[in-house]
Amino acid sequence: MPTAVKGQLAKLGAALQSFTVAQRTIAVILLAALVLGIVALVSWLGKPTYTPLFSGIDPTDASAIVELLQTDGVPYQLTAGGGTILVPENVVYDERLKAAAAGLPAASSGGGYSLLDTMGVTSSEFQQNVTYKRAIEGELANTIKAMDGVKNASVQLAIPEESVFVAEQRDPTASVFVETQAGATLDSKQVQAIVNLTSASVDGMKATDVAVTDASGTVLSAVGSGAVGGAGGDASDYESKVQASVQAMLDKMVGPGNSSVVVAADLDQSSGTKVTESFSQPTSGPIALNESGTTEQYGSGADGANGTGATGVLGPDNIAVPNGTAADGTTTAGIGADGGYTNESTTKNNAVDKVTESLNVPAGEVSRQTVSVALNSAAANGVNMQSVRDLVGAAAGIDAARGDTVQVAQVDFDTSAADAAAEALKAADAASASEAMWGTIRTVGIVAAIAIAAIVGLIVFARRSRRQDREDVDLGELAPQNGAQTWDATMPLSLDDAVATSRLTLPGMGEAKTELLDVDAPTPSPEFVSAERRRAEIDAMAERDPGKTAELLRGLMDDRQPA
Repeated sequence: MPTAVKGQLAKLGAALQSFTVAQRTIAVILLAALVLGIVALVSWLGKPTYTPLFSGIDPTDASAIVELLQTDGVPYQLTAGGGTILVPENVVYDERLKAAAAGLPAASSGGGYSLLDTMGVTSSEFQQNVTYKRAIEGELANTIKAMDGVKNASVQLAIPEESVFVAEQRDPTASVFVETQAGATLDSKQVQAIVNLTSASVDGMKATDVAVTDASGTVLSAVGSGAVGGAGGDASDYESKVQASVQAMLDKMVGPGNSSVVVAADLDQSSGTKVTESFSQPTSGPIALNESGTTEQYGSGADGANGTGATGVLGPDNIAVPNGTAADGTTTAGIGADGGYTNESTTKNNAVDKVTESLNVPAGEVSRQTVSVALNSAAANGVNMQSVRDLVGAAAGIDAARGDTVQVAQVDFDTSAADAAAEALKAADAASASEAMWGTIRTVGIVAAIAIAAIVGLIVFARRSRRQDREDVDLGELAPQNGAQTWDATMPLSLDDAVATSRLTLPGMGEAKTELLDVDAPTPSPEFVSAERRRAEIDAMAERDPGKTAELLRGLMDDRQPA
């Protein structure tokens, strides 16, 4: 060990030995606080950052992964009820690769079509059918679990055996059990998506043959009726949309919190196809599509052929009518003198304009809606009510033909609840701010106390160390040996010269009568010479190192040592 280090250690040991009991206690407390602070700082700086290795896994997979981590000696943490495993960030990718090589997590990768990989060639037809059904169920469950808000899912399929008899054929059905995440609910669109996904995965299954139930036992979709509560959900969505648009407009007119909007809508859930046929006459007049005529003739001869000859047919009232002329004046047939007969007919089909319309009517059409608006009278004094009514009707899409109505009124709003909530929120914010402030003060106080204690300890240690470096000087007794002669401390001290020059002030002469006389200095005693030498050494030390001299004098006064 170097000499300088040994010297410092020796000084430190001497300083510690010179401490009193109180000083030693304070030093031990400061040393312990310093050690604890260093340990806490090192522990905090050396603490690794944990990152999720797997999340949302089953307890079986979590147990297997934990065993793998324990085998590798990797620290881990379990959160979310054991469903999430955290490991240090620097080993997360290596552990994922090792877990994947071990087939973990098995629950997420197992099931589905992977079941077919374990089938042997000696499997029976029944085993093949059951395994295939389980594979479809597993694939559907894994797909449904990938949806937002779904924590776990289970699918059960009922696929009947195929039959050659049409009367004995039955449709397949499915039941889906869904467990949602904490605080999450499935809306009608998500339920319909699950139903469509399940029905489309099985041949011959209809959407109405799928039942969906959540973990609370609520039926989300029933067999034979489809999604439950779909109409109400659609109406609520429509009402919320209209209400939000109207409320946003009113907030800009009268300010936030000064209006209230309520929308009630009736939706028609019937759906079908509407076919309409309409006929109209062409504007350019009748247009013949086709025309046909026929002629019948019996007998021979010119008269029979021409339809002329003597009368031989009796008309009304037994009056003879010429041949070829009917009673109504139209020429239809003629009978000649020789018995001939002629009949002619003409058919003409005219074109007519025809329009056929086929319209698919979906469910959810608005049949009627009402909008009620209440305005705070304190904020809507200068507002035109008719203008507000017109704006609300336009924003909500009011149709008077179907019976829609809009009601706008000014009322006094009760703000006591809002004021109480605001006061409670303000008090909570103040309490939080006060707690944070006191926490900061406590932290700063603790740090300041530790810092002050450390500074005080260092000062005490430094002072004790400087006291150990002090040189002991015995001033002795500095009493003068000759009362009639005054020696100056700055005079050179020489013991070899027998004659010294001294300044004497004669009594009664005053300052103006001062004379310098050469006198024989008395021979000083050995004690006087020793005291003068010590004084000279002290003066020289004061000139050479004033700070150290002051420290020595201060130490003498502290120790109450006689000077």
